[in-house]
Amino acid sequence: MFKKLIALLKDKPRLYEIVFGSETPTARKFDLMVIIAISVSLIVMFVESLQIVDGRFKFALEIIEGCLTVFFTVDYLLRLYCSPVKRDYALSFFGVIDFLATIPPYLALLFPAARYMLVFRAFRFIRVFRIFKLFSFINEGFLLLESIRRSMTKILVYFLFVWILVICIGTLMFIMEGNSSESAFSDLPTSIYWAIVTMTTVGYGDIVPVTATGRFLSGMVMILGYTIIAVPTGIVSATMVDLTKEAVKDGLCPRCGGKVDDEDRFCKHCGEKL
Repeated sequence: MFKKLIALLKDKPRLYEIVFGSETPTARKFDLMVIIAISVSLIVMFVESLQIVDGRFKFALEIIEGCLTVFFTVDYLLRLYCSPVKRDYALSFFGVIDFLATIPPYLALLFPAARYMLVFRAFRFIRVFRIFKLFSFINEGFLLLESIRRSMTKILVYFLFVWILVICIGTLMFIMEGNSSESAFSDLPTSIYWAIVTMTTVGYGDIVPVTATGRFLSGMVMILGYTIIAVPTGIVSATMVDLTKEAVKDGLCPRCGGKVDDEDRFCKHCGEKL
């Protein structure tokens, strides 16, 4: 058994296929192990946060978390070891997620003092980021992540426009309401905060206009919020439609970038129709 593990570590292409691939039975078993480990880790995290958990049960959860930490550490090191370009994996989205999900327990070991443990215990909750790794096992996750990536520039421009609009509306409301003694619009930051809450249709109700012109502007902002809040969704949806219509280029799947053959009707990596 030990000799087989040594031989596998020396055979980087085969190890890469097992760790990153999903076509062979061994790779599918490894994927299943990772999914189970992620699910168990999340369950342990939520149960461990309950105040009623103490004593032996809490100790058992800590043992389980220790085993999971070792598993995710080995998983991260294996992926880093067999990656053709280690820097590309380390700086990729899932590489960063793997690192963030693995490092918190080791950070806590560096600060054993009891009064500091409560502070660094908060790092343990970064484990929730492991749930993002589940996207790598969902075929549609490739399409969603790629659509968001391609739409990011448009979305950032849109949010810049919304931010400018919020500042203008907040300033206008401050001009209308600031002179009233009964108004809560005492300064520009408060007025901009109100504009954000109103435009996003959250409506806490902690700050409300008292003048007729202020209420009129408030109604306009509410209606405006409904019309612009769905714009990012439309941008991503349009990009997803465009991605599904892309043809094979240079022998690569337009969705996941995997290699496909000319006679393939579906991508063998993500299932996309070619």
